[in-house]
Amino acid sequence: MKPLTEKHLTIFRRHMVEVIDVNFDVLGEEIGSDLLDSRVRAAFLKVPRHLFVPHQFAAMAYQDTPLPIGFDKTISQPFIAALMIHLLSVSPGLKLLEVGTGLGYQAAVLAEMGARLWSVEIVEEFAEQAHVRLGLAGYEGIEIRVGDGSRGWPEHAPFDRILVTAAAEEPPEALVDQLAPGGRLVMPLGGKDSQKLTVLTKNPTGAVETEPIMAVRFTQLEMAT
Repeated sequence: MKPLTEKHLTIFRRHMVEVIDVNFDVLGEEIGSDLLDSRVRAAFLKVPRHLFVPHQFAAMAYQDTPLPIGFDKTISQPFIAALMIHLLSVSPGLKLLEVGTGLGYQAAVLAEMGARLWSVEIVEEFAEQAHVRLGLAGYEGIEIRVGDGSRGWPEHAPFDRILVTAAAEEPPEALVDQLAPGGRLVMPLGGKDSQKLTVLTKNPTGAVETEPIMAVRFTQLEMAT
């Protein structure tokens, strides 16, 4: 079999985005939009997802499926990753906290969209690999640290947006506290067997409103003891 070329990968990436478009069209009523945010779409067309999965899965990187990345973790299905970023409503210059760096793919997409990004990862090996992979893909200036993401990153708070890529029964209090007034937090809420992807918004007075979007299945948010 011939090695994959950049031309092949570009075609696969375009096909991935077309599948995401179909999912948005089919699930439009449930998720509140039948069109993916054009800025998210442009970033998904550009970011080389194959650089953010283990080498043995590079040929599968653009399929609409989660893939294992080690330590019983996965990189999210592209549609779900796109939906979460779509729901965040990211624009250039916003200050964003990501909880759960993984190997860095969603961080790359958010950086491509112009967000100022801080990312926390509890698995040290992931944090190290993400730093290397982001550098190889040309994304600089992303702050990554190893730690308990449920505690946020108070030194850099408040954040305009917070993205959490693991589930919890309730939004961690520290993350809600670190969300700026007018800010938005997207995460799955629930236990192992029943979760809803949820958007939390903090109004100017500090009150938080929650909007469940759709059923999802994520690993549980790990918290340091």
